[in-house]
Amino acid sequence: MRKFGSRCGEGLTKMRTYVRINQMVIAALIPAFELKVAAGGSSALLGEPLALAPIDAVDQRIGQVSKAAEGQGVAAGMPLGEALSRCPRLKLIPADPLGSAAAWELVLKGIEGIGAAVASPTPGLALFEADGLLRLHRGLEGLITQTRRSVSETLRIGAAESVFAARTAAALARVRQAKVVTGGEDGAGSFLAPLPVAALRQVDSAGRLVPVLERLGISTLGQLAQLPIAKLADRFGSDGIEARELACGRGPRLRPRDVPLQLNESIEIPEPADGRQLGHALELLIGRLLAGAEREGRTLRSVELQASLEGGGTWLRAACFREALDSRLRIGLALKPLLDGIPAPVVRLGLLVTAFGPPAVGRQSLIKEAQELKLERLREAVQQTRTAGGPLSALRVVEVEPDSRLPERRMALTPFEV
Repeated sequence: MRKFGSRCGEGLTKMRTYVRINQMVIAALIPAFELKVAAGGSSALLGEPLALAPIDAVDQRIGQVSKAAEGQGVAAGMPLGEALSRCPRLKLIPADPLGSAAAWELVLKGIEGIGAAVASPTPGLALFEADGLLRLHRGLEGLITQTRRSVSETLRIGAAESVFAARTAAALARVRQAKVVTGGEDGAGSFLAPLPVAALRQVDSAGRLVPVLERLGISTLGQLAQLPIAKLADRFGSDGIEARELACGRGPRLRPRDVPLQLNESIEIPEPADGRQLGHALELLIGRLLAGAEREGRTLRSVELQASLEGGGTWLRAACFREALDSRLRIGLALKPLLDGIPAPVVRLGLLVTAFGPPAVGRQSLIKEAQELKLERLREAVQQTRTAGGPLSALRVVEVEPDSRLPERRMALTPFEV
């Protein structure tokens, strides 16, 4: 806010002008970070077509790919069979999400050491606002220099006044020369206009529209920005509005990450296991986690299920519960289906709490009768069954013609209601 004064006649009239300050966003990028960690360093990616092996046994899609693999037409997220048909020499590297998370945490702590409040939507990309840091580090150039010095990795740095423009600038920046987009919202829009709409793949919700937009003949972000917002909303809903806002150089502000939690349990499995043995190990981990004094009676809101695989590589899946839980049974019901996606036998299984809920309260009531409590639990069980298996997964048998000579007419199935 700036306060201006001007003399009008003999009196002094005070005017207040509120100036909106567009916040400069800094994006620090390490391309193919997870592939570099899994392959053992940047030198392993030179010249050879590499890709991260599918991390899900059900959805066989490859992860990040090297430049040599991109030159053969292979892209991240491509089905494994298609990738191998395009590049028979493609070498698959076991994914290591746990190692990548640990290595990326060191990078984030280094950037936070210069005073930045960092947001990290994915390993390999760090975003922070320059507000409050420009004077501390003697301007934007000094801040970029300090960002490079804060970590041992080679960073590609972009700066713009919107999050999407900043991360796009980082992707186009050179290793030793930052890409800075000036001119506010108009400057960001002009920078993005000639770029292909495929740049929207960086954002999950807007990235889903890329194939449709390309089929409609919209090839650049500038063409997308010129479309009427009403037509985009009518055709694509909120995703279309978001895509247009990004193409115009606008978008939401950053949400810096919270301090990561460190409450976790893990168990070594003597012989590589899967199936029922993993289910028993998961039950043991849940029991240990709930019994730990560090939990302090709080419920669990979201967790990460982690596994070290036989032959190298790791596996990671996040789970957010519909409501905060402290029941071993209900947590187990939510997590056990995730075990089916582990692509190889497991030698170590772990469970990490990523968010707590409110403290658990007593489940017993002094007013409700035992029968009413039983009915409440039954309704909850029916609701969870239908959520998992569909509306016809909870049925009951009713008598229709009990005296009929045809057995199929005596009974019928109907939705179960308590």
